[in-house]
Amino acid sequence: MKHLLTPLLLCFLAVCAHASALDDIVPRPAKAEASKGSLRISGTSIKCDPAFDAATVEAVGRFAARLGYASGKTSPVSTPPGLRDALAGGKVKGIVFLRDGSLAPEAYSILVSKRNAVVRASGLNGVIYALETLRQLLPPSIYGSRQALKDRWTLPCCLIEDSPRFAWRGMHLDSSRHFWSIDEVKRYLDVMAMYKLNRFHWHLTDDQGWRIEIRAFPLLSQIACWREGTMIGRDFSSNDHIRYGGFYTREEIREVVDYAAARGITVVPEVDLPGHMLAALSAYPQLGCTGGPYAAWTKWGVSDQVLCAGKESTFEFLEAVLAEVAELFPGEYIHIGGDECPKDEWKKCPDCQARIRELGLKGDERFSAEQYLQNYVTRRIQEYLATLGKKVIGWDEILEGDLAPGATVMSWRGAAGGKEAAARGFDAVMTPNSHCYFDYCQAEGCEGEPLGIGGFVSLEKVYSLDPLEGISPENAHHILGVQANLWTEYISTPEHLEYMLLPRLLALSEVQWCAPERRDAARFLRVLREHEYPVLEEAGYNYRHTTD
Repeated sequence: MKHLLTPLLLCFLAVCAHASALDDIVPRPAKAEASKGSLRISGTSIKCDPAFDAATVEAVGRFAARLGYASGKTSPVSTPPGLRDALAGGKVKGIVFLRDGSLAPEAYSILVSKRNAVVRASGLNGVIYALETLRQLLPPSIYGSRQALKDRWTLPCCLIEDSPRFAWRGMHLDSSRHFWSIDEVKRYLDVMAMYKLNRFHWHLTDDQGWRIEIRAFPLLSQIACWREGTMIGRDFSSNDHIRYGGFYTREEIREVVDYAAARGITVVPEVDLPGHMLAALSAYPQLGCTGGPYAAWTKWGVSDQVLCAGKESTFEFLEAVLAEVAELFPGEYIHIGGDECPKDEWKKCPDCQARIRELGLKGDERFSAEQYLQNYVTRRIQEYLATLGKKVIGWDEILEGDLAPGATVMSWRGAAGGKEAAARGFDAVMTPNSHCYFDYCQAEGCEGEPLGIGGFVSLEKVYSLDPLEGISPENAHHILGVQANLWTEYISTPEHLEYMLLPRLLALSEVQWCAPERRDAARFLRVLREHEYPVLEEAGYNYRHTTD
């Protein structure tokens, strides 16, 4: 009996170890079951179903190249005919990727035996998420730039069946207040892809700088992209007098869009209107209510100077800009901002008041005539974008007054906007500043934190978010998903940017991906310390170390 117990105990311990490895995946899979044994994959062949498109095979190829480099043994990728028959006949070893049209676009399964690992997905995104899960089952060195020949390059025998809770799993980046190079944007996309996010909300215009080349209005990338200095610290009366700026060319925009798409990420561009437009007015002052002079803001905050809603030339400008934006970004949404638009200039502007009279707009107990004028701007832009095959998404201020059917609301001032949008029949993305503003400090009172805008959103606070809290079951389908926002007024270096992003992005990923019953804060914090921090170290990211 004593001799029998020893192998049984070893088997039990092996299965327990594999179960622990499966529990270290972030975001946590919907189903993960361990079994006895493992599969060595260093130097193994990787075979792809010929039914997959080229982009999917290329994604597998990137994984194979990384595995080959880290392990020191090449893993060749092929798309052999008759793969399914060979697999059914037990003739295939290594890693196999099969196209399974019965799976949802972002779902995947992984079955690892001692002979092979079979991944099933219906297309690119499912395969990408399966690859990220496989990477998390391997040594952290798979993420690094060094060879780790002595690491154990094996997968535990297991069954994983996985799909996300929400379709919109977003992360935002403000490139207006501080400008990020293409390489820095790609690093941002890389860490999004590692944790299965699929929407990159790119804030490209604001009072402090215009960041996208528009051929129809060349002064935007000659004048509007520059500001004559930046405020110092939190002193709004100061200026370092260092000219600051930059913009993305059309070719660079396409490069980012293609890079993101290859990693399963859709880019959602934002052109904020009709407020947050001071930089644009510095280049084209005739589009303002007063005619200027204007200059891109050297301080943070919100300018009172906005686009004139009474001039037809304003709409000609916006339509020409958005036509080029729509051409560059193939995703279905264009974000039009709509937030924090002061109305003082409109109240004094003869053109805006003439437009109000022409439209017969009247103030009421809730909103002014000028607010309804902004509704007119939103609706008109929405109708124009529809002719380009695009949908409008905007911050929750677009709910104030009348909102045309088909618009999508991004709820940032808490969850109230999302609740109202869903109740009124509009789709919404939950991005409440109470849980999802990553420019807020990560320590209470901002103690020991770098200079920032203030506020407090801890890792635990992010993880605690319930996106459907207060949403009635019949309206829950209107909540498309969850996003966090990273505004960069006080963030000027890549190291600071990554510090604010990480590790909160990992908590966000579990909120976005996992069913409520699969989320466990204690487990998450353990996995963070034991597995994910080494992963981030290998990948070269700066992050905030937590000790709890």
